[in-house]
Amino acid sequence: MLRFLAGGRILWIVMIDVTDATLEAEVVNRSLTTPVVVDLWAPWCGPCKTLGPMIEAAVDATGGQVVLAKINVDENPLSQQAFQVQSIPAVFAFAGGTIVSSFVGAQPQEKIDEFVNGLLSAGEPTEIDLLREQGDEVSLRKALELEPDNSDVIVDLAELLAGDDRGDEALELLSKIPETAETRRIAAYVRSGTGMASDEQIENRLSILLAEVKTDDKARQEFIDLLELLGPTDPRTGAWRKKLTNTLF
Repeated sequence: MLRFLAGGRILWIVMIDVTDATLEAEVVNRSLTTPVVVDLWAPWCGPCKTLGPMIEAAVDATGGQVVLAKINVDENPLSQQAFQVQSIPAVFAFAGGTIVSSFVGAQPQEKIDEFVNGLLSAGEPTEIDLLREQGDEVSLRKALELEPDNSDVIVDLAELLAGDDRGDEALELLSKIPETAETRRIAAYVRSGTGMASDEQIENRLSILLAEVKTDDKARQEFIDLLELLGPTDPRTGAWRKKLTNTLF
């Protein structure tokens, strides 16, 4: 907990500098008990310098009920990849281990206050939350009836269908929402087949495909799908992407 003096007023802000190494513990896991606002910024970003104090003021007003996590994207590229951030400032709200809201770019103070205050009631489970927690197909389809455009429910159901060897249904569901790291991972799983279960199998297949990617579109797509299965935070993913680039160009 840090104390700041601003305009003669003492501010108590629970603020953490988060790194690639601490992202899961300090943001995802912490949000299971305390809501977390994540501010992705960089020293060269002018709007970030304006937005940062505004977020701090909004978090301070919660009296310690919300934690502020600051991530310097220049120093933590894996975190930037994990959030699929294309521009900054980018702000995400976590509660219960998942992203519940977000925005990009400058915002007026009242919008930021509303964004942060929305987390104070985020701990109360909604009907959708309860249905997602049950996690079976009947419950997830009921949740979709309540909110047909709920991307979290769609991802949950698509992942369930993919695991039940119903890949076509999973891909059809995913086509209804914007592409994210999660949707790409599930689609990659469907296209690669359930036989590619272990990291060792994936790497062996990547080695074979690397010789084919330059002349075979299907091999190139499978190669990219397998990288999605490894995930953006796996250090091997970057190494294989570099090999792919060197091979293609």
